[in-house]
Amino acid sequence: MSSKKIEPLEAVSDIKFLDQTLRPSRWNEYIGQKNIKENLRILLSAAKERSHPPEHILFYGPPGLGKTTLAHLIAKETGSQMKITSGPAIERVGDLASIITNLSPGDILFIDEIHRLNKTIEEVLYPAMESGTLDIIIGKGPSARTLQLDLPPFTLIAATTKIALISSPLRSRFSGGIFRLDFYTEGEIGEILSRSSKILEVPINKDAIEEISKRSRFTPRTANYLLKRSRDFAQVHKRKLDKKTVEEALTLLGIDKEGLSHSDRQILETLIHKFAGGPVGLNTLAAALSEEEATIEEFNEPYLIQIGFLERTPRGRTVTRLGYKHSGVNAKKTNPQEKLL
Repeated sequence: MSSKKIEPLEAVSDIKFLDQTLRPSRWNEYIGQKNIKENLRILLSAAKERSHPPEHILFYGPPGLGKTTLAHLIAKETGSQMKITSGPAIERVGDLASIITNLSPGDILFIDEIHRLNKTIEEVLYPAMESGTLDIIIGKGPSARTLQLDLPPFTLIAATTKIALISSPLRSRFSGGIFRLDFYTEGEIGEILSRSSKILEVPINKDAIEEISKRSRFTPRTANYLLKRSRDFAQVHKRKLDKKTVEEALTLLGIDKEGLSHSDRQILETLIHKFAGGPVGLNTLAAALSEEEATIEEFNEPYLIQIGFLERTPRGRTVTRLGYKHSGVNAKKTNPQEKLL
Protein backbone atom coordinates (compact mmCIF):
# COMPACT_ATOMS: atom_id res chain seq x y z
CA MET A 1 0.00 0.00 0.00
CA SER A 2 1.42 3.40 -1.00
CA SER A 3 2.39 5.73 1.84
CA LYS A 4 2.16 8.81 -0.38
CA LYS A 5 0.19 11.53 1.34
CA ILE A 6 -2.78 12.81 -0.65
CA GLU A 7 -3.17 16.57 -0.30
CA PRO A 8 -6.72 17.92 -0.07
CA LEU A 9 -7.89 19.33 -3.40
CA GLU A 10 -8.62 22.70 -1.79
CA ALA A 11 -5.07 22.95 -0.38
CA VAL A 12 -3.47 22.09 -3.71
CA SER A 13 -5.63 24.70 -5.42
CA ASP A 14 -4.56 27.36 -2.89
CA ILE A 15 -0.88 26.62 -3.58
CA LYS A 16 -1.23 26.45 -7.34
CA PHE A 17 -3.17 29.70 -7.75
CA LEU A 18 -1.68 31.78 -4.92
CA ASP A 19 -0.48 34.62 -7.17
CA GLN A 20 -3.87 34.74 -8.86
CA THR A 21 -5.55 34.88 -5.45
CA LEU A 22 -3.51 37.96 -4.51
CA ARG A 23 -4.58 39.72 -7.73
CA PRO A 24 -7.38 42.29 -7.15
CA SER A 25 -10.77 41.15 -8.45
CA ARG A 26 -12.65 44.46 -8.06
CA TRP A 27 -11.84 48.08 -8.89
CA ASN A 28 -11.90 49.17 -5.25
CA GLU A 29 -9.26 46.52 -4.46
CA TYR A 30 -6.87 47.88 -7.09
CA ILE A 31 -4.57 50.31 -5.28
CA GLY A 32 -2.69 53.11 -7.04
CA GLN A 33 -2.69 54.32 -10.68
CA LYS A 34 -5.59 56.70 -9.85
CA ASN A 35 -5.41 58.69 -13.08
CA ILE A 36 -5.51 55.54 -15.22
CA LYS A 37 -8.43 54.09 -13.24
CA GLU A 38 -10.44 57.31 -13.67
CA ASN A 39 -9.79 57.40 -17.42
CA LEU A 40 -10.78 53.74 -17.74
CA ARG A 41 -13.92 54.31 -15.69
CA ILE A 42 -15.05 57.03 -18.13
CA LEU A 43 -14.09 54.94 -21.19
CA LEU A 44 -15.94 51.84 -19.98
CA SER A 45 -19.01 53.73 -18.76
CA ALA A 46 -19.36 55.57 -22.06
CA ALA A 47 -18.96 52.35 -24.07
CA LYS A 48 -21.54 50.61 -21.88
CA GLU A 49 -24.10 53.41 -22.40
CA ARG A 50 -23.62 53.12 -26.18
CA SER A 51 -23.83 49.30 -25.99
CA HIS A 52 -20.47 49.10 -27.77
CA PRO A 53 -17.35 47.19 -26.73
CA PRO A 54 -14.60 49.48 -25.37
CA GLU A 55 -12.02 50.73 -27.84
CA HIS A 56 -8.57 49.14 -28.01
CA ILE A 57 -6.24 49.88 -25.08
CA LEU A 58 -2.48 49.68 -24.60
CA PHE A 59 -0.75 49.52 -21.21
CA TYR A 60 3.00 49.98 -20.88
CA GLY A 61 5.55 50.25 -18.11
CA PRO A 62 8.05 48.16 -16.13
CA PRO A 63 7.09 44.59 -15.17
CA GLY A 64 5.10 43.92 -12.02
CA LEU A 65 3.06 47.14 -11.92
CA GLY A 66 -0.36 45.63 -12.75
CA LYS A 67 -0.87 45.74 -16.52
CA THR A 68 -2.33 42.22 -16.68
CA THR A 69 -4.42 42.87 -13.57
CA LEU A 70 -6.01 45.92 -15.22
CA ALA A 71 -6.91 43.81 -18.26
CA HIS A 72 -8.64 41.25 -16.01
CA LEU A 73 -10.51 44.02 -14.17
CA ILE A 74 -11.74 45.52 -17.45
CA ALA A 75 -13.06 42.10 -18.50
CA LYS A 76 -14.93 41.72 -15.20
CA GLU A 77 -16.26 45.28 -15.31
CA THR A 78 -17.66 44.79 -18.81
CA GLY A 79 -18.79 41.21 -18.17
CA SER A 80 -16.73 40.02 -21.14
CA GLN A 81 -14.86 36.80 -21.81
CA MET A 82 -11.13 37.36 -22.15
CA LYS A 83 -8.80 35.31 -24.36
CA ILE A 84 -5.15 35.60 -23.34
CA THR A 85 -2.04 35.17 -25.46
CA SER A 86 1.38 36.79 -25.93
CA GLY A 87 3.44 38.24 -28.75
CA PRO A 88 5.95 35.37 -28.98
CA ALA A 89 3.15 32.76 -28.91
CA ILE A 90 1.65 34.06 -32.18
CA GLU A 91 4.20 32.69 -34.65
CA ARG A 92 2.13 32.66 -37.87
CA VAL A 93 -0.73 34.60 -39.41
CA GLY A 94 -2.83 31.45 -39.06
CA ASP A 95 -2.33 31.54 -35.29
CA LEU A 96 -3.73 35.06 -35.11
CA ALA A 97 -6.59 34.20 -37.47
CA SER A 98 -7.52 31.18 -35.35
CA ILE A 99 -7.64 33.27 -32.17
CA ILE A 100 -9.56 36.24 -33.56
CA THR A 101 -12.13 34.29 -35.60
CA ASN A 102 -13.06 32.29 -32.48
CA LEU A 103 -13.92 35.45 -30.52
CA SER A 104 -17.56 36.14 -29.69
CA PRO A 105 -19.08 39.64 -29.98
CA GLY A 106 -17.85 41.82 -27.11
CA ASP A 107 -14.95 39.53 -26.17
CA ILE A 108 -11.59 40.90 -25.06
CA LEU A 109 -8.32 39.73 -26.61
CA PHE A 110 -5.34 40.34 -24.31
CA ILE A 111 -1.88 40.21 -25.91
CA ASP A 112 0.98 40.42 -23.43
CA GLU A 113 4.44 41.59 -24.56
CA ILE A 114 2.96 42.76 -27.84
CA HIS A 115 6.27 44.38 -28.83
CA ARG A 116 7.54 40.86 -29.61
CA LEU A 117 4.84 40.33 -32.24
CA ASN A 118 6.15 39.45 -35.68
CA LYS A 119 5.94 42.45 -38.06
CA THR A 120 4.10 40.43 -40.72
CA ILE A 121 1.45 39.44 -38.18
CA GLU A 122 1.32 43.02 -36.95
CA GLU A 123 0.28 44.23 -40.41
CA VAL A 124 -2.55 41.68 -40.49
CA LEU A 125 -3.72 43.02 -37.14
CA TYR A 126 -4.19 46.60 -38.48
CA PRO A 127 -7.47 46.03 -40.40
CA ALA A 128 -8.74 43.73 -37.64
CA MET A 129 -8.41 46.57 -35.12
CA GLU A 130 -9.54 49.37 -37.43
CA SER A 131 -12.32 47.96 -39.60
CA GLY A 132 -13.11 44.57 -38.07
CA THR A 133 -11.87 42.54 -41.02
CA LEU A 134 -9.12 39.97 -41.38
CA ASP A 135 -7.31 39.75 -44.72
CA ILE A 136 -5.67 36.37 -45.35
CA ILE A 137 -3.67 35.42 -48.44
CA ILE A 138 -4.37 31.87 -49.62
CA GLY A 139 -1.94 30.13 -51.92
CA LYS A 140 1.29 31.34 -53.51
CA GLY A 141 2.39 32.87 -56.79
CA PRO A 142 -0.10 33.72 -59.57
CA SER A 143 -2.82 31.58 -58.01
CA ALA A 144 -2.70 33.42 -54.67
CA ARG A 145 -5.89 35.18 -53.63
CA THR A 146 -7.00 37.31 -50.71
CA LEU A 147 -9.78 36.16 -48.42
CA GLN A 148 -11.48 38.80 -46.29
CA LEU A 149 -13.21 37.65 -43.11
CA ASP A 150 -15.62 39.80 -41.10
CA LEU A 151 -14.85 39.75 -37.39
CA PRO A 152 -17.18 40.17 -34.43
CA PRO A 153 -16.81 43.44 -32.47
CA PHE A 154 -13.99 42.92 -29.96
CA THR A 155 -11.57 44.87 -27.77
CA LEU A 156 -7.84 44.37 -27.98
CA ILE A 157 -5.97 45.08 -24.75
CA ALA A 158 -2.21 44.90 -25.07
CA ALA A 159 0.63 45.21 -22.60
CA THR A 160 4.31 45.87 -23.13
CA THR A 161 7.44 46.71 -21.19
CA LYS A 162 9.05 48.28 -24.28
CA ILE A 163 6.69 50.64 -26.04
CA ALA A 164 9.51 52.00 -28.24
CA LEU A 165 9.63 48.62 -30.03
CA ILE A 166 5.98 48.90 -31.09
CA SER A 167 5.65 50.44 -34.54
CA SER A 168 3.93 53.80 -34.88
CA PRO A 169 1.09 52.41 -37.09
CA LEU A 170 0.19 49.85 -34.43
CA ARG A 171 0.37 52.37 -31.57
CA SER A 172 -1.94 54.75 -33.44
CA ARG A 173 -4.67 52.10 -33.61
CA PHE A 174 -5.13 51.94 -29.84
CA SER A 175 -7.95 54.47 -30.02
CA GLY A 176 -9.12 53.79 -26.46
CA GLY A 177 -5.89 55.14 -25.02
CA ILE A 178 -2.25 54.41 -24.30
CA PHE A 179 -1.58 54.39 -20.59
CA ARG A 180 1.75 54.36 -18.79
CA LEU A 181 1.78 52.68 -15.37
CA ASP A 182 3.93 54.51 -12.81
CA PHE A 183 5.88 53.09 -9.90
CA TYR A 184 3.99 52.99 -6.61
CA THR A 185 4.62 55.01 -3.46
CA GLU A 186 5.64 53.33 -0.20
CA GLY A 187 2.19 54.15 1.19
CA GLU A 188 0.44 52.42 -1.72
CA ILE A 189 2.75 49.40 -1.39
CA GLY A 190 1.86 49.30 2.32
CA GLU A 191 -1.86 49.13 1.46
CA ILE A 192 -1.20 46.30 -1.01
CA LEU A 193 0.80 44.38 1.60
CA SER A 194 -1.95 44.82 4.21
CA ARG A 195 -4.48 43.36 1.78
CA SER A 196 -2.17 40.50 0.76
CA SER A 197 -1.40 39.59 4.38
CA LYS A 198 -5.14 39.27 5.09
CA ILE A 199 -5.60 36.98 2.08
CA LEU A 200 -2.61 34.89 3.17
CA GLU A 201 -3.97 34.93 6.75
CA VAL A 202 -0.62 36.12 8.05
CA PRO A 203 -0.68 38.51 11.05
CA ILE A 204 1.93 41.20 10.38
CA ASN A 205 2.99 44.31 12.30
CA LYS A 206 2.80 47.79 10.81
CA ASP A 207 6.59 48.18 11.21
CA ALA A 208 7.12 44.96 9.24
CA ILE A 209 4.89 46.22 6.42
CA GLU A 210 6.87 49.48 6.29
CA GLU A 211 10.14 47.54 6.17
CA ILE A 212 8.99 45.42 3.22
CA SER A 213 7.61 48.53 1.48
CA LYS A 214 11.03 50.24 1.67
CA ARG A 215 12.69 47.28 -0.02
CA SER A 216 10.00 46.52 -2.61
CA ARG A 217 11.50 48.64 -5.43
CA PHE A 218 8.10 50.43 -5.59
CA THR A 219 6.65 47.36 -7.35
CA PRO A 220 3.63 45.34 -6.08
CA ARG A 221 4.89 42.04 -7.52
CA THR A 222 8.20 42.42 -5.68
CA ALA A 223 6.41 43.45 -2.48
CA ASN A 224 4.20 40.35 -2.54
CA TYR A 225 7.24 38.17 -3.23
CA LEU A 226 9.09 39.60 -0.22
CA LEU A 227 5.99 39.18 1.94
CA LYS A 228 5.68 35.50 1.02
CA ARG A 229 9.36 34.82 1.66
CA SER A 230 9.17 36.64 5.03
CA ARG A 231 6.11 34.56 5.89
CA ASP A 232 8.06 31.37 5.08
CA PHE A 233 10.96 32.49 7.29
CA ALA A 234 8.64 33.29 10.19
CA GLN A 235 6.79 29.99 9.80
CA VAL A 236 9.93 27.83 9.74
CA HIS A 237 11.50 29.63 12.72
CA LYS A 238 8.18 29.75 14.63
CA ARG A 239 8.29 33.52 15.02
CA LYS A 240 5.93 36.45 14.67
CA LEU A 241 6.13 38.41 11.45
CA ASP A 242 7.52 41.61 12.96
CA LYS A 243 10.15 44.08 11.77
CA LYS A 244 13.08 42.08 13.15
CA THR A 245 11.89 38.89 11.46
CA VAL A 246 11.43 40.71 8.14
CA GLU A 247 14.92 42.23 8.40
CA GLU A 248 16.48 38.81 9.00
CA ALA A 249 14.47 37.16 6.21
CA LEU A 250 15.34 39.82 3.63
CA THR A 251 19.00 39.89 4.71
CA LEU A 252 19.07 36.15 4.06
CA LEU A 253 17.65 36.84 0.57
CA GLY A 254 20.37 39.42 -0.01
CA ILE A 255 17.94 42.36 -0.15
CA ASP A 256 19.33 45.43 1.62
CA LYS A 257 17.48 48.41 3.12
CA GLU A 258 17.27 50.19 -0.25
CA GLY A 259 15.90 47.11 -2.02
CA LEU A 260 19.19 46.34 -3.78
CA SER A 261 19.98 42.70 -4.52
CA HIS A 262 23.42 41.10 -4.52
CA SER A 263 23.78 41.70 -8.27
CA ASP A 264 22.83 45.39 -7.88
CA ARG A 265 25.48 45.92 -5.22
CA GLN A 266 28.01 43.99 -7.28
CA ILE A 267 27.52 46.45 -10.16
CA LEU A 268 28.18 49.43 -7.88
CA GLU A 269 31.19 47.80 -6.25
CA THR A 270 32.69 46.78 -9.59
CA LEU A 271 32.31 50.31 -10.96
CA ILE A 272 33.82 51.85 -7.83
CA HIS A 273 36.71 49.49 -7.16
CA LYS A 274 37.68 48.38 -10.67
CA PHE A 275 36.85 51.47 -12.72
CA ALA A 276 37.12 54.33 -10.20
CA GLY A 277 33.39 54.95 -10.40
CA GLY A 278 33.19 55.17 -14.19
CA PRO A 279 32.34 56.11 -16.83
CA VAL A 280 32.37 52.56 -18.18
CA GLY A 281 30.74 51.13 -21.31
CA LEU A 282 28.04 48.50 -20.92
CA ASN A 283 30.00 45.77 -22.73
CA THR A 284 33.06 46.35 -20.51
CA LEU A 285 30.93 46.29 -17.36
CA ALA A 286 29.16 43.10 -18.49
CA ALA A 287 32.54 41.42 -19.18
CA ALA A 288 33.86 42.43 -15.74
CA LEU A 289 30.76 40.96 -14.06
CA SER A 290 30.52 37.88 -16.33
CA GLU A 291 26.92 38.90 -16.92
CA GLU A 292 24.75 39.42 -19.99
CA GLU A 293 24.47 43.03 -21.20
CA ALA A 294 20.67 42.73 -21.49
CA THR A 295 20.38 41.58 -17.86
CA ILE A 296 22.28 44.61 -16.59
CA GLU A 297 20.49 47.06 -18.88
CA GLU A 298 16.94 45.76 -18.38
CA PHE A 299 16.95 44.27 -14.87
CA ASN A 300 19.52 46.07 -12.71
CA GLU A 301 20.08 49.52 -14.18
CA PRO A 302 16.51 50.94 -14.20
CA TYR A 303 16.14 50.75 -10.42
CA LEU A 304 19.71 51.92 -9.72
CA ILE A 305 19.10 54.94 -11.96
CA GLN A 306 15.65 55.57 -10.48
CA ILE A 307 16.97 55.86 -6.92
CA GLY A 308 19.93 57.95 -8.06
CA PHE A 309 22.77 55.47 -7.49
CA LEU A 310 23.81 55.16 -11.13
CA GLU A 311 23.97 57.52 -14.08
CA ARG A 312 24.05 56.85 -17.81
CA THR A 313 26.30 59.25 -19.70
CA PRO A 314 27.41 59.36 -23.37
CA ARG A 315 30.72 57.85 -22.22
CA GLY A 316 29.20 55.07 -20.12
CA ARG A 317 27.89 54.21 -16.64
CA THR A 318 28.93 56.33 -13.66
CA VAL A 319 28.32 55.87 -9.93
CA THR A 320 26.73 58.93 -8.28
CA ARG A 321 27.53 60.33 -4.82
CA LEU A 322 24.47 58.55 -3.45
CA GLY A 323 25.81 55.30 -4.90
CA TYR A 324 29.18 55.88 -3.22
CA LYS A 325 27.48 56.66 0.08
CA HIS A 326 25.38 53.48 -0.07
CA SER A 327 28.51 51.43 -0.78
CA GLY A 328 30.32 53.04 2.15
CA VAL A 329 33.09 54.48 -0.02
CA ASN A 330 34.38 58.05 -0.12
CA ALA A 331 33.17 59.76 -3.30
CA LYS A 332 36.58 61.43 -3.77
CA LYS A 333 38.24 58.98 -6.10
CA THR A 334 41.69 59.00 -7.60
CA ASN A 335 42.03 59.57 -11.32
CA PRO A 336 43.18 56.25 -12.86
CA GLN A 337 45.76 58.12 -14.96
CA GLU A 338 47.33 59.62 -11.81
CA LYS A 339 48.08 56.15 -10.49
CA LEU A 340 50.42 55.60 -13.40
CA LEU A 341 52.47 58.75 -12.69
